[in-house]
Amino acid sequence: RLMAFNRLQVILQHLKMSKQTDSTAEVLLEKKGGAGIITLNRPKALNALNLSMIQQIYPQIKTWEQDPETFLIIIKGTGGKAFCAGGDIRAITEAGKVGDKLSQDFFRGEYRLNNAIGTCKKPYVALIDGITMGGGVGVSVHGHFRVATEKTVFAMPETAIGLFPDVGGGYFLPRLSGKIGYYLALTGCRLKGRDVLKVGIATHFVESEKLPALEKDLIALKSPSKEKIADLLNSYHMKCTIDQEKEFVLDEHMEKINSLFSANSMEEIVKKLKQDGSPFAMKQLETINKMSPTSLKLTLRQLREGASMSLQEVLRMEYRLSQACMKGHDFYEGVRAVLIDKDQSPKWKPAALEEVSDEFVDNCFKPLGNDDLKL
Repeated sequence: RLMAFNRLQVILQHLKMSKQTDSTAEVLLEKKGGAGIITLNRPKALNALNLSMIQQIYPQIKTWEQDPETFLIIIKGTGGKAFCAGGDIRAITEAGKVGDKLSQDFFRGEYRLNNAIGTCKKPYVALIDGITMGGGVGVSVHGHFRVATEKTVFAMPETAIGLFPDVGGGYFLPRLSGKIGYYLALTGCRLKGRDVLKVGIATHFVESEKLPALEKDLIALKSPSKEKIADLLNSYHMKCTIDQEKEFVLDEHMEKINSLFSANSMEEIVKKLKQDGSPFAMKQLETINKMSPTSLKLTLRQLREGASMSLQEVLRMEYRLSQACMKGHDFYEGVRAVLIDKDQSPKWKPAALEEVSDEFVDNCFKPLGNDDLKL
């Protein structure tokens, strides 16, 4: 009886798998050789993550993690333009406006997925070819290996829409060298190609057109260890000569970034930028002035606190912040200005850093009791 039951389970699992490889599905989950492969398949939406994708990926990672026949997990995007441009912000906005549960379920599901990737016992390889922002960073950066290409565009642009660099941004950003993580978080600066490797977001750099071959070689590895996977990725990385000679785009500004963004408050950062007065500092000031003052203050504190927290503690903190943003004004206004009306002129409330009180910021970080994120 048990044998029959087990066989039935295998058949059902197989059917489920073949259903998932239907090319219209938003996410394809398949097993090839010893590799579990996750393909984000919403090319028209630049593979942005929605709740149903998150709810399919999470249990699959957990299943593969337990499966003795799965040796590694690969995640990639379709369409050639983006790995994953973020989360499905519009759906969250609509839900948040009417107090729908999606604005809780989405962040809860997404952060649990980020944690599953960050704690995954199987080697996890993210092929971050193309646009990789927000939620796309969350499903890649916490894994063991992140392979960037000349097409990779990385950014955490959340302060421009009244949010904060979430998905574990409070964990990985302050751990980048110097104050570069603070700079990326507050300004939403975009990094391209090799710079994504140089800053420490990617672990390897491979030519975009070599990715199918790399994937084939990864799948062909026989019961690979993390070391074997690293060796294979290194061999591709060493052979790639694209932009090898290029200097890191922020190289000449690193000294300034480290001193200007080391201030303890947003007001102080702004003051330092004004005092510095260099073209670089003025450009950053102009950028920061466009961002939500509330988001800037939440983000600076998020990174300062996250610097000494575990990934789990950071995700719990970020869940609290996400719910504070859902109750506030700026997120809806930011999404309206940037994504819906596209007039690029959000009316932030409060409109100035000085008007965002410490008390307000403190409240955003307060525990939510029974509603806190459980990991």
